[in-house]
Amino acid sequence: MTITPPALSVFEALESEVRSYCRGWPAVFDRAQGSHMYDEDGHTYLDFFAGAGSLNYGHNNPVLKRALIDYIERDGVTHGLDMSTTAKRAFLESFQNNILRPRDLPYKVMFPGPTGTNAVEAALKLARKVKGRESIVSFTNAFHGMSLGSLAVTGNAFKRAGAGIPLVHGTPMPFDNYFDGAVEDFLWFERLLEDQGSGLNKPAAVIVETVQGEGGINVARAEWLRALAELCERQDMLLIVDDIQMGCGRTGAFFSFEEAGITPDIVTVSKSISGYGLPLALTLFKPELDIWEPGEHNGTFRGNNPAFVTAAATLDTYWADGQMEKQTLARGEQVEQGLRAICEENSGVSFRGRGLVWGMEFEDKPRASAVCKRAFELGLLVETSGPESEVVKLLPALTMTPEELDEGLRILARAVRETA
Repeated sequence: MTITPPALSVFEALESEVRSYCRGWPAVFDRAQGSHMYDEDGHTYLDFFAGAGSLNYGHNNPVLKRALIDYIERDGVTHGLDMSTTAKRAFLESFQNNILRPRDLPYKVMFPGPTGTNAVEAALKLARKVKGRESIVSFTNAFHGMSLGSLAVTGNAFKRAGAGIPLVHGTPMPFDNYFDGAVEDFLWFERLLEDQGSGLNKPAAVIVETVQGEGGINVARAEWLRALAELCERQDMLLIVDDIQMGCGRTGAFFSFEEAGITPDIVTVSKSISGYGLPLALTLFKPELDIWEPGEHNGTFRGNNPAFVTAAATLDTYWADGQMEKQTLARGEQVEQGLRAICEENSGVSFRGRGLVWGMEFEDKPRASAVCKRAFELGLLVETSGPESEVVKLLPALTMTPEELDEGLRILARAVRETA
């Protein structure tokens, strides 16, 4: 199947130049179901992107859709600020019973604004308030959001430049394997902390992704994460794990840090927490950190009750037992085998990942974009990541069938061959 892009005159004439995904996928999409999207001309696309990780359970998941329709039809509260509602109560009870208690996690739940960067801003603000310090340490190639505080701890030069002002009170440190194993983990970081002449202000917190998604699918080792947690404890810094894209089961376990056996002080969650693609974000933190004054951090749309409804249905349906984690790990092995075969057949290509997040890196960096373009023409949606868009990023829905995964991997293999 080869797809001819349609005329997009109204979008080009009226919509801002800031639009991005639509440039790589020049189609007018009309419907979506499961792991497929359909454009208005009847073409079918297999979705290996899942709303940048916001649709872990597929498009218009029927179980979640039914819960949402029932709630709307009975005139359930849609907008509730931070008022107590039956929908919020159901979500909190489900989150406590299905996620927090089974993992012995003590977290309080905060609802900031409904996007990932809102969760990060709240986490940074709370860490500074608790510790009485300004500096936050982040890592090379990190991505934490597009608002100013989040950009200050983001590594990508292009995105940082969009701020238009100096981004301060953030200090980058090398992510896992940044020096290809030639330098001892945290040697530079800890030396700066202990040297009174280093010029490094004592940080309030460290923020980290266990797998850097936008940074190029860079996977931190469990032992590196454990060492980071120990360093934070020794040096009186809070550990913030940004689980916005890698949480909600993307790496297998519900939280991506579970494999490392650590308990971060603060965790940010968004994207697939609603399950249905509805905006919702959480900032989780240990109870002793809950020193907020009422209304000290708020937002008009933090009470998105339809998202509470689909989130509770998601947790009750997919996380009441351990089957989702097992299925994701099995599907991940399937993807790993497929990517290994592609890399064995093509020189200058490598792969890495965990669970159902994978990346293929191309030594010829522009080729990654060419692969994504050809994949779209063949009916597969994939995107690039990495500081120079040199990685093809795979984020299929956790509910994708083995047959759909095989189909997508076959298309991807063809796209790689045809762009050699």
